[in-house]
Amino acid sequence: MTEQKNENNLDGSVIERAVDIGGFSKAELLQKLREKHILLNAYAETLFADERFTTSNVRCTVVIVELSVGDLGFPEGATLLQVFEKAAQLNWTLCPLELAPHLRIQYTEQIDSSSASMPSQNKAPEGSITIASKPLTDNHEFPKGFYLRSIEGKLWLRGYRCDFEHVWQAKDRFVFVKNKGRSHSVGEAST
Repeated sequence: MTEQKNENNLDGSVIERAVDIGGFSKAELLQKLREKHILLNAYAETLFADERFTTSNVRCTVVIVELSVGDLGFPEGATLLQVFEKAAQLNWTLCPLELAPHLRIQYTEQIDSSSASMPSQNKAPEGSITIASKPLTDNHEFPKGFYLRSIEGKLWLRGYRCDFEHVWQAKDRFVFVKNKGRSHSVGEAST
């Protein structure tokens, strides 16, 4: 996986990566996660078990962009829908749900969360990276998607729940797919 940092934002860390996705069933992805000793929480298992979570048998490489809510122009935070709308203005798209396990398998150098033992209810855990994907349902009791986390050297693929009123903090990080066409830089106005 190739990685490139762009130093033109609030916290200096807009990151682009190339990620290989597709080519595996959900069962095969779960097996690969087990082989890599990647842990799942109950919400991640719920997402994998849902028939609406599908995978592609076609392998391809996508370029993703990882950045914070603040980098998107929300220094006071933003709701999930505001984050998604701003990304769309920048010509970035939501990730297919299957991107999360592929990224977790390929991205093994994530820094440990500093708040590993502290509960993180009602906010994203410190050091986590949320994969921006279309929720399978509007039901707030059902997991919205996945995030990546490292706790005490153990890699996690975790599911999360939130409602559409939840305000993500400026430091919370998201991943989007960067489209091949013209993308705007962070802070650049769209035309």
